[in-house]
Amino acid sequence: MPTVLTSAYGDPVKESVMRARVVPALVLALLALFINVPEARAQVVGGFDFSRAEVSVTGLQVPWALAFLPDGSALVSERNTARILQVRPGQTPTPVATISGVSASGESGLLGIAVSPSYAQDGWVYAYFTSTSGDNRLVRLQLSAPQTQTVIFSGVPSATVHDGGRIAFGPDGMLYVATGDAGNTANAQNLNSPAGKILRMTPTGGVPSGNPFSGSRVWSYGHRNVQGLAWDSQGRMYATEFGQNTLDEINQIVAGGNYGWPTCEGTCSNPSFRNPIVTWTTAQASPSGLAYANNTLFAAALRGQRLWTVPLTSSGGAGTPLAELQSAYGRLRAVAVGQDGWLWVATSNRDGRGTPVAQDDRIIRIPPATSGTDTTAPTAPGNLAASGTTATGATLSWTASTDNVGVTGYDILRATGTSGGTFAQAGTSATTSFTDTGLAANTAYRYQVRARDAAGNLSPVSNTITVTTSGGTGTGGCTATPTTQSQWGTGYVIQPVTVANTGTSGINGWTVTFTLPAGHTVTGSWNATLSVSGQTVTARSAGHNGTIAAAQSTTFGFQATRPSGNTQVPSGYQCTSP
Repeated sequence: MPTVLTSAYGDPVKESVMRARVVPALVLALLALFINVPEARAQVVGGFDFSRAEVSVTGLQVPWALAFLPDGSALVSERNTARILQVRPGQTPTPVATISGVSASGESGLLGIAVSPSYAQDGWVYAYFTSTSGDNRLVRLQLSAPQTQTVIFSGVPSATVHDGGRIAFGPDGMLYVATGDAGNTANAQNLNSPAGKILRMTPTGGVPSGNPFSGSRVWSYGHRNVQGLAWDSQGRMYATEFGQNTLDEINQIVAGGNYGWPTCEGTCSNPSFRNPIVTWTTAQASPSGLAYANNTLFAAALRGQRLWTVPLTSSGGAGTPLAELQSAYGRLRAVAVGQDGWLWVATSNRDGRGTPVAQDDRIIRIPPATSGTDTTAPTAPGNLAASGTTATGATLSWTASTDNVGVTGYDILRATGTSGGTFAQAGTSATTSFTDTGLAANTAYRYQVRARDAAGNLSPVSNTITVTTSGGTGTGGCTATPTTQSQWGTGYVIQPVTVANTGTSGINGWTVTFTLPAGHTVTGSWNATLSVSGQTVTARSAGHNGTIAAAQSTTFGFQATRPSGNTQVPSGYQCTSP
């Protein structure tokens, strides 16, 4: 019978048994040497070279979160000591702040940290922690006066388990806060409780416009214990979530989404709940931190002692996950892409559940693939053109670039107006086409495209084209312009629908009508009252947003289901006002 061996990466290898003849001893010895050589395996995954991973920082005590300052250094929170340290590769960590009133017990303590997107101007650092007052809360401080700590949000139920804790600024400039159910499963489905949720708030802790539930910070609910948040290049949001005994998850997060806990763990057949894009057994994962780069999610696994790399599909789903750093550094808690372009990973071996070595806890850095070796840039994309321009979007296409190693993707650059202004990145594409959405009606935009390779080399930009969107449809002094925020196989979220006053005086109340494709059903809405007659939907202003001054606007949104395989969205938006 064949003998089954296991390679260094856990893959089975079959050894053919030679029969019916005598093999010289030397040949047998050479064959044995060959079989025992570890299986060759590519180490470049998600744009990073894992064969060149290096330990860059040592001597930390249960690091929980990483956040980067403009100078490239990182801030690290320590769960049990309540310290924030500033770290640089190869240097001793420097304490820069201690958060007051932290209660560290079990999984609680000083958890997430975030740096203001406007740090160069305002200097704000944010921290989420379990307090001695019996709740989880959020403070902000400046490193120039770290003892002055202002509470901007409090009252999140706390426990020794399931405190969530990850905080991060989204591409919209809002602050997102992941909370756990605090050991009370009923919290997750209770919209009046901040526990078991992902919250969205302003940088000062207030309720921003555009949230799915009026007057509430709740962005999504039905969560058990979220500890990782990330956004892809298209602005789609993802979160890691701990399962109970069976399945851990990565979910694509949409406004108002219900993720099923405690009814569902992993994928279930209830259409009221959003299914994860990928699941693992709890022994394989127990995922905490989450990062995004190069069309790939990176999830740090605690019990699984590995870094899961998850390629994303064009629709935001998951390809086949691949494990890296398996059992190489122990429990992994945090992962982030540094200002230096390297992937930073923090261990959690001194948290009472690991087996620490003398250097623990550590930060491991993984360099970009081929960094420092490939300096040849791709050629410029050619023949950039636009088609299918509407009031809110345009589809671009171009001729592929060439590269000595290979093009990994394209950056789409956009500027407003027919001249002047600065080009900024509007998105990325792995193919030679891209659809830009969320544009303003009756507005000119200029586009360029550039290519990039795995080493980060950028091509010259393509030719520049100008696109002018069409006007929004409307009568009676207002227009309604929809934006498709996210889509999945059986549904979508339209958010925001921007209602603009196009007249010269204020309006008091508005009505928007639109048409649902056949088989589509509205399942929820916010900032408007919706009624449905056949396929016609009527959205009427809420009490707080019916009055719109001249040249001003407000927004509402809704979620709907559709038959599997159907890619249509509503159309024919018309706005009227008294």
